[in-house]
Amino acid sequence: MAAGALGGLVAVLETYRGRDRVVRALCYGCQLAGGALAGPQAPPSGLPGSLLAVSAQLSACRTALRLFDDFAMLSYSCGYGLGPKDEDSLVRGLSVLCNLASQLYYPCEHVAWAADAGIVPIGSRKWWTLSTALWAVSLLLGILRSLRILFQLRRKLRQHKRTSSPQSQQEIKAQVKAEVLSILTDAADLANAIHWLPPGFLWAGRFPPWLVGLLGTISSLIGIYQASRRRNSEAA
Repeated sequence: MAAGALGGLVAVLETYRGRDRVVRALCYGCQLAGGALAGPQAPPSGLPGSLLAVSAQLSACRTALRLFDDFAMLSYSCGYGLGPKDEDSLVRGLSVLCNLASQLYYPCEHVAWAADAGIVPIGSRKWWTLSTALWAVSLLLGILRSLRILFQLRRKLRQHKRTSSPQSQQEIKAQVKAEVLSILTDAADLANAIHWLPPGFLWAGRFPPWLVGLLGTISSLIGIYQASRRRNSEAA
């Protein structure tokens, strides 16, 4: 049992996406723990300060690794194109806009990273703001897309409740569950994205570190769970 679990963990860590999910969960988990332990003191010291420092380093690691994500995103966007013609037109439109926002996010973040590193002689703040805004737009579009798909699935489930087979109903319910989890993930990340926008917009800048860590941990754990379910389905 232990050997199997270790082998599964190693298999996950040997893939880029799997390692990124684990690092993301650790990053937000450290921020949650550090923020909760720090209390009102500023700046945090001791164990809380160390946990927050680890979180910052893991976040910087993920930012650097995302320098290579443009081509993967471009490949996905090109593969999807304008979407399958048999797909709902609203879902297709939201998906295309979501892909576009995600595609533009990466170069903006790269410029901000390069500015902070002193590679390009420009200010980084506006580029961080732009990249965060694009991320927020992508998340919002993803939520709208999932809500549309969820509406269609629930209607399909009601229409075929008496005529479809139990297996078909179970498949639809599994899709409903997946979309609900996607909405929860995107909503948690969207809350954090708005927090990182310039102060004055909604709740920007108002979250304490522990709340940012909590929302990020929730979305990260849901992402790990969904990835695990996909691997199990493919293995079956």
